[in-house]
Amino acid sequence: MSDTRIFILSLAVTFIITVFILKWLIPVLKSHKMGQKILEIGPRWHKNKEGTPTMGGLSFIVAIAVAAIAGFALIGVRDGIKSVIPGAITLCYAILNGLVGIIDDKAKLRHKKNEGLTAKQKYLLQLIVAGAYLAAMALTESITTALYIPYFDITLELGIAYYIVALLLLTGIVNSVNLTDGIDGLASSVTAVVGVFFALAAFFGRADANESAVSLVASLLIGGTLGFLVYNFYPARVFMGDTGSLFLGGLVVGTAFLMNNPLIVLVIGFAYLMETASVILQVSCFKLTHGKRIFKMAPIHHHFEQCGFSEIGVVILFTAITVLGGVAAWFGL
Repeated sequence: MSDTRIFILSLAVTFIITVFILKWLIPVLKSHKMGQKILEIGPRWHKNKEGTPTMGGLSFIVAIAVAAIAGFALIGVRDGIKSVIPGAITLCYAILNGLVGIIDDKAKLRHKKNEGLTAKQKYLLQLIVAGAYLAAMALTESITTALYIPYFDITLELGIAYYIVALLLLTGIVNSVNLTDGIDGLASSVTAVVGVFFALAAFFGRADANESAVSLVASLLIGGTLGFLVYNFYPARVFMGDTGSLFLGGLVVGTAFLMNNPLIVLVIGFAYLMETASVILQVSCFKLTHGKRIFKMAPIHHHFEQCGFSEIGVVILFTAITVLGGVAAWFGL
């Protein structure tokens, strides 16, 4: 079966399964009182979201896993089992990040507040997962210690330093996607566009030697996020929680590694980076100036809300930024 047919089939299956799981899962989450707690320091109008079921990311994790098994099986039969190893390892990396999210979400629900694992606990788990991913990719010769620099068409041999850069990139993007999940439909919409970029890169032969795997993962990203948007677009009937956002972050950055062009995620994922940068700048400024702020509220999507943007307006803005990031990233392939 051709990559195009696998792409279409996987996208459709992931979308359909995600929607059907959510239709069943939302009442279950409500019955178990697994509702989101809203921080007091957040926008006051977000308080009416309190109690909205969270951990909805389980829906697209299951859907993606099912469709991925079928997709990788088809590719493996056609091209040999070795061709699916990098993609399978990347999917496992995303699932393990989702597991970290489940632990965090469960802790929040247990404590009955929007604080689960401490920042140190969460980051330690993410480092362990990222380290395991890099070890598996290295042992299967799916990555090297050479880092491709987009736009300059040069490759730097970093040796052991490559793994330090890779760990920072892996954990940084995962947490950036996590921060982006703060408005109805925001993380899903942005990530769907990122998935489209990966798909185009694969179909136009710009994904190194892993076009089939990148194409499949892209279809899973698009199908899962669009399926989730059916219930997550404003006004959201379910939130993905850290369960979903950490999983998506792992799949996004892992796909960049699949393309042997990991730094390209900094361009296509510019909207994610805006969120992280705004938090870092806000906290740093607050501490250095003893109370002054750069933004009305961080992450930056809340700043736009405070400036009068509706939630849908913020989603449209960030999606447009991601489209522009995709155009810019194309020239770095």
